[in-house]
Formats: sequence, structure tokens, C-alpha cells
Amino acid sequence: MINIDVTDDFDLKKIAESGQCFRWQPIENDGYRIIHGEYSLCIWEKSKNLSERDALYEDTGKYKSDSSVYMLDCTEEEYRDIWSVYLDMEENYKSIRDRIDAVCDPFLFEAAGHEKGIRILRQDPWEALVSFIISQNRNIPAIKASIEKLAMRAGEKKTDSRGEEYYTFPTPQKIASMSAEALAECKLGYRDKYVRQVAEAVVNGEIDLDRINVGTDEEVLANLTSIYGVGKKVASCMLLFGFHHLNAFPVDVWIKRVLETEYKGNYPFDNYSPYNGVYQQYMFAYYRNR
Repeated sequence: MINIDVTDDFDLKKIAESGQCFRWQPIENDGYRIIHGEYSLCIWEKSKNLSERDALYEDTGKYKSDSSVYMLDCTEEEYRDIWSVYLDMEENYKSIRDRIDAVCDPFLFEAAGHEKGIRILRQDPWEALVSFIISQNRNIPAIKASIEKLAMRAGEKKTDSRGEEYYTFPTPQKIASMSAEALAECKLGYRDKYVRQVAEAVVNGEIDLDRINVGTDEEVLANLTSIYGVGKKVASCMLLFGFHHLNAFPVDVWIKRVLETEYKGNYPFDNYSPYNGVYQQYMFAYYRNR
């Protein structure tokens, strides 16, 4: 177990419910278990109480009054090499929020303040691509259920630090080799043909996600939409959540409503570049939750 002191915007519940990730599971004591690649992480917010932080860090002087302490079931090395990257801890999200002018854009200022703590995770591109293909025209509980079924049938079984089993996300090879019956059991519906074909294309070398992620956002979007079963919405989600292009701006029913209601079709994309994707998350969560 390690403790980390976080002084930037960071809220486990808001990240978990932001719609960008599907393998965060609530666990005891208001914590979450996160599955990323072959690894799992259990994380808890330990304290927001200053006196408790004083006791933990009295010899370091590294905390600030607005910091929070989190407990993670990993080593310092694993945190540095895997989890700090995945959680995008090098990016300062408070400074991104501070770019919003309360007078010029009171709606976004309020939305960002209400939803502060959301971060854009650095997810595995393969998992993100398949997950957002599965997500088409479905609610989040259904997406999560299908992804877990897929992992259980084709992923590798492992055990977390609490002795609880979990399954890694399947490789392209594993999905491509699944029988039609096994894939049907994952309840993907019409999306199963998209998932199988993209897996086969990766295995055959027809799709190389590293090569796809080269060029401007528009060029990468064009590359993504050339994939069978990937439309503009899935491609935009993949650009933001799978390739971590922070200016990508997926538009779903909630964001369409925001653009029409709050901005009358005149949202200032140029003013908010290169962080439109972060602001999109604030708006999406705020409209969905209020």
C-alpha cells in the first residue's frame, strides 16, 4: 500500500461516472477497483482532514491545504510507471479550469466548478476502440455488462490484492478466435460483427492503431471512420479517450442539447483549444447529473 497526496482536481466518483471508462468497480469504503491492461488497482480517498494529513506528512511539508490523500494497493514503482500515467497525473486540470472566464461564459464556469475532479484517462487504445464500438446506442450498465462478459470469456483470469478475481481485457487474437456462440453470449447484438471484424483486421495487420493515430485530429478521425462499424461519434470518443487528443469533442444527445440551449449554436471552439475535450466532459456530466 502507498499513500499519494493530490493537490490537483481529482474525484474518483466523478471520473468513474463520466462515461469514458467502463471497468471501474465500486468497492468497500467508497473506493474503486480499476482494471487497466493486465493490472488492477484498488484506490481509496483516505482523508480530506488537515490534521490527518499533518500526521501523514509532518516530516515532508509537501501537502497543501486543498490536498487529499489517497491510498493505493500498489508499489511506488507501479504507481510511477502505470497508474500515474493512466490517471494523467502530469496534467494540471485546475489550470485548465482556470482558463474559463466566469463573465464571458457563466454556464461553462458553473459546469466546470460543479464537475471538477474529472480527468481524461490515458486508456489502452485497443480496449477503448472495442469498448466504444460496443457502446453504440446503449446505456452504461449494458455496456459494462457486455464488456465484463467479453473479458470473462476471452480475457486472462487474475486476482487482485484482496483475493478477488478479475479478467483482463481480451487481446485482438483472443477475440478473433472466439466462436460465434461465445461472442453471442456477450450480448453485443448487431455490434458483434463489428468487434469480430476489427479484431481480425488488427490480427491480420490491416489495422495498426499506432499508424492510425498520426496527423491532425481531422486526419485521425478520417482514419478511424474508415474502420468497419466506427462512425463519427465512436471515432470522436476514441480520439479523446483512446488516443488522448484533449481537443477532441464528441457530440452525443447531451452535448447537442448543451450546444443548442446554452450556446445557440455558437460554442467558441477556438477560444477553448486545445482543451475542448476536457470542457466537453464538464458539460456532459453537468447536464446529465443536474
